[in-house]
Amino acid sequence: MDKKQIIFNCGWELFHSKGFKDTNISDIAKMAGIAVGTFYNYYSSKERLFFEIYIKENEKFKKRIVESLDMNQDPVTLVRQIVEQNIGAMNSNKILKEWYNRDLFRELEHYYEEVKGDDDSIRSLYTGLFKKWKAEGAIREDIDDELLPAFFDSLAYIDTHKEEIGIRHFPQLIQYLAEFIMKGLTDFKK
Repeated sequence: MDKKQIIFNCGWELFHSKGFKDTNISDIAKMAGIAVGTFYNYYSSKERLFFEIYIKENEKFKKRIVESLDMNQDPVTLVRQIVEQNIGAMNSNKILKEWYNRDLFRELEHYYEEVKGDDDSIRSLYTGLFKKWKAEGAIREDIDDELLPAFFDSLAYIDTHKEEIGIRHFPQLIQYLAEFIMKGLTDFKK
């Protein structure tokens, strides 16, 4: 295994167990069996290593979500499961939880956009589902195809303001908003 991969693995282990703030470069170097200066031959900062680790962790998580879903469920139930799994992972995984770190979020968001561009598997998933549901007549015909994903993109915006909304209520709020959106899009009657 090359040094960069060893640094990556040690960084992942430390970020996963201690979180971003409580992990420092000297901890990573010590665990990797390298000098601190050697770390900088591979990564310009702790943040850059973390961002790379975050992207990989997020990809693994999203893949697990997609593999666990029954795509034949009704739209409201399926979206509810996606949101619940997303919230659960964000709350239980110290690496993914850093998405909510106000000191790190903007840089992480920029790095994510730089590296991933439009390649977001969850967004691709629900965009594909909207097309499928529209073709099947399970979703409203009067809403433009380009507008449909914007409903869920708006949840991501709300997600970045959870502290202002109130952390205590936030997970339940997102679940309800996703449900209300889907009920509105499917013209759900109960």
